[in-house]
Amino acid sequence: MKLDSVQKNRSRIATSLAGAATILLAVTACTGGGGGSTSSTPVAGGTLVYASGDAEPTCLDPHVGGNYPQALLSSQYIEELTALRDGEPVPALAQSWTTSDDGKTLTFRLRDDVSFTDGTPFDAAAVVANIEHVQDPKTASSTGYLALQSITKATATDDHTVTLTLSRPDSALLESFSQPWVGMESPKALERSQAQNCESPVGTGPFRVTAWKHGDRVTLVKNADYTPLGKQAGSTTKPRLDGITWRFLPDSTSRYAALQSGQVDVIDNAQPDQIRAAKAGGSIRDLDAPRPGASNRLELNSGHGVFQDEAVREAFIHGADVDPGITSLFLGTAKRSYSLLSSVEPFAYSADGDELFDHDASKAEQLLDDAGWKQGSDGARTKDGKRLTVTFPVSTNQSIPAERSLFQQIQASEKAIGFDVQIKELDLSSWYAALAANQYDVVSAPYTKVGADVLRILYDSASIKPAPSGYFANLAQLDDPTVDSLLERAARTADTHDRGELYEQAQKDILASATVLPLYDQQNHFLVSTKVHGVRTTAVSTPWFGSAWIDR
Repeated sequence: MKLDSVQKNRSRIATSLAGAATILLAVTACTGGGGGSTSSTPVAGGTLVYASGDAEPTCLDPHVGGNYPQALLSSQYIEELTALRDGEPVPALAQSWTTSDDGKTLTFRLRDDVSFTDGTPFDAAAVVANIEHVQDPKTASSTGYLALQSITKATATDDHTVTLTLSRPDSALLESFSQPWVGMESPKALERSQAQNCESPVGTGPFRVTAWKHGDRVTLVKNADYTPLGKQAGSTTKPRLDGITWRFLPDSTSRYAALQSGQVDVIDNAQPDQIRAAKAGGSIRDLDAPRPGASNRLELNSGHGVFQDEAVREAFIHGADVDPGITSLFLGTAKRSYSLLSSVEPFAYSADGDELFDHDASKAEQLLDDAGWKQGSDGARTKDGKRLTVTFPVSTNQSIPAERSLFQQIQASEKAIGFDVQIKELDLSSWYAALAANQYDVVSAPYTKVGADVLRILYDSASIKPAPSGYFANLAQLDDPTVDSLLERAARTADTHDRGELYEQAQKDILASATVLPLYDQQNHFLVSTKVHGVRTTAVSTPWFGSAWIDR
């Protein structure tokens, strides 16, 4: 993407970025054949049943750790200082804000009519407590901690004014404050032990947590005292539902069958054949909400092992036959990406057509020959008595079956040129442990963050050092001072055109390092019964049921 198209691409976000603005989706008034009433008059009451195939969170407080399953759930009970509309920050819990001329002071003016569901007022002291909670190493935050790194001090100037002192100008901070991982929680609740707060965090949202039966479900009930945040934030009504039953059903077939039978109303982690069936019409609709931030990609660990050699990394990339698997396995529900960023990001640069990503087995073999890797009797190459082994841990919670099959096809194409790719399927906690122990050579690590600043988190050399949670985001272990400089300058730059130029060059340099193989956008397909109306999505593309209703 050329820089003169940045502004054009930004305007495109209004219609294509379901997850970068809180917008009303087509499922609000389903009138298609075969499914439910055609009434568009909201109905109060009823309990929505949501079935998740993602990993069950170990903590319901999204400040702790900070993964996507937490965002899915916490979007129902926690709200943020800002929201996004057409890709731009707009007021939510914060009414307005000003930035100093040097960009190092950000002042929020807060709403004065909102309370947490435990009765604690939302005020400046609450915001200070939340920022300090995210930044406290004892909280073990990763996503939130990395998003708020520029803040050195938060001060309650008065009851409803907060002043943030920054270590540097941060052009992405307002975007970051739209994410649930830095959402606002009751300071009174935060004073409890972490174990207590993990069980029942307290926010200002349309629902509140009343019970968590581990391994089964979380029960949410409506917040009758909810204060809508306004049209810009996509929150204009008190909750219509009596509550939400949030079930954990890891088996995709069982989850879809429960939706078909009417036992559940919404499912996530839908499979390609299920999505295609929903697109054909009937009693189920596909809510397609691509995640912002990074694309789905393979990160090649340049910090140790065989991928310290750039030629070996290049051989792996040329040896990966990606396109046939995406075509055959995803049934048209995913499109090949050549970008580090999601296609919904305005600053995404696509290297489509770049020979770096050509599948070329002959070139890959030549690179390995020149690097001294010789073909063995079983097909695997060796050098100085060492086998060309690539360890590939895969999270079964985060990778749907179609994606795991794609990895197996890539494994087969790499075997043909002499790589011994060892796929290790792990649950989420074991997968995190493998990454923390540096026990991987290649990994698929989805990362969701609003805006191109996700590049700083993923590829700045500072991110090789782990966050307090123990998670480090720079899994490619890229250590390039030029990239670091470009990303820092972009973070300091307010001008849209100049930021775009810096981000484009950074993406070109990262792709040229042969540490990343883009695959496709992070998939976010929610299948929704046509009896469910009024579903919206958040800045990070999670469904929001604060305005939803069910026509039984």
